[in-house]
Amino acid sequence: MSSFLDTLRYLFRGGPPETGLPDRVRAEIRAREATSERLIGWMQLALVLFFSVLYAIAPRAEGSAGFNFVPIALASYFLFTVFRLVLSYRFELPRWYLLISIGVDMALLVGLIFSFHIQYNQHPTFYLKTPTLMYVFIFIGLRALRFDPRFVLTTGLVAVVGWLGLVFYAAFSDMDHMRVTRNYVEYLTGNTILIGAELDKTMVIFAVTIILSVALYRGRSMLFEATRDHAAAMDLRRFFAPEVAASITNADSELQAGEGSLREAAILYADIRSFTSTSATLPPEIVLAVLAEYQNIVVDAISQEGGRVDKFLGDGILATFGAVQPSSTFAADALRAALRLLESVEANQERFVAAGWPGVLRIGTAVAAGPVTVGVIGSRNRLEFTVIGDAVNRAAKLEDANKAQDSRGLTDRTTWDLACRQGFGSALIEERPGAQVTGLKQPLDLVVLAQDTVRSGSI
Repeated sequence: MSSFLDTLRYLFRGGPPETGLPDRVRAEIRAREATSERLIGWMQLALVLFFSVLYAIAPRAEGSAGFNFVPIALASYFLFTVFRLVLSYRFELPRWYLLISIGVDMALLVGLIFSFHIQYNQHPTFYLKTPTLMYVFIFIGLRALRFDPRFVLTTGLVAVVGWLGLVFYAAFSDMDHMRVTRNYVEYLTGNTILIGAELDKTMVIFAVTIILSVALYRGRSMLFEATRDHAAAMDLRRFFAPEVAASITNADSELQAGEGSLREAAILYADIRSFTSTSATLPPEIVLAVLAEYQNIVVDAISQEGGRVDKFLGDGILATFGAVQPSSTFAADALRAALRLLESVEANQERFVAAGWPGVLRIGTAVAAGPVTVGVIGSRNRLEFTVIGDAVNRAAKLEDANKAQDSRGLTDRTTWDLACRQGFGSALIEERPGAQVTGLKQPLDLVVLAQDTVRSGSI
């Protein structure tokens, strides 16, 4: 009994429950369904216009003697379809209205079929032979566009009931002494009913409805999963560079730790001066607001020069140039990004003050180029896409060296020369050959990208 009730609930729900789905995923599903309803409306409008034009230009069938309901039916359905389409753009159509729409569809079809025996002054069995019944599959198919099996099932069942109603009316009508026959020729040429033929039509409508509904019940589960996965993929693109996200979501096989490739790239580090000591005196919401302003500015500067943010390290940022997407100007792009970053932070001090930062927000940045390994690290259940190599370590140490060098931006001579060969055109401010950099074994020829006249406090 419990299994039977679960099955009924599954049918009435239209498939798997939406419980467990995030609100944004449910909203996405509803938005897709609303779009589908508009598509159905446009398809119905196209159909009624097509049949109206066809009816207007096609030669009239001979033998018509009674009242012709077709123009009235088409005009009424056209008005209803336009009204329904307009409403679908104003708000999400409620289910009760969609059920009424299904009733109107079937009423149009059944009404047209029924009117044939009046129009041609024939026994009701006359309309049982009309090919207009085939249009029922168009209406059933249209409802499949919503990807909700309940509406397909409802449309098919209403069609079956409507057709059976026509059959019963014809069977119990006394006009011209109708009779049941087993002779197919008599059925086609006279006012007779072939029960097997009408059962065949009914079973075909019912079978198509059931098959399509079952397919949609299975497909709706896939719709839920696909929508959830799509939302997850979109979220992934916010956490990773677009190329990284694409490489993860479009991978032919499951990514494993240890997969990677060697590339020539430039690494940029940026960090806020005295952030830890200053933020300790501020409320958490102000700290986060300042970080948000800072990170938006920095990410814009990096993106405009073709870089990709690899990590947010608290108040620090690690960006790559040429690592995710190969580039022939990676070093030049990275130095341009560093200068743009410094200028942007300087030009937007009012945003930091408005967010609650006391005084001037000052940053340091550094760039280093060289071969890096780009790939996946981590454990079996927790992976991370990152860059590894001497350039990464060197950029981090150079950024720390800004404090000792009284600078806001640093790079090494090798990176500077490479950037110049790649088209970097800024003038050299100052070179400091043979400088000792904490954390590096060998002295390094430094190039100052921007001077700092005020020494920062400890971080």
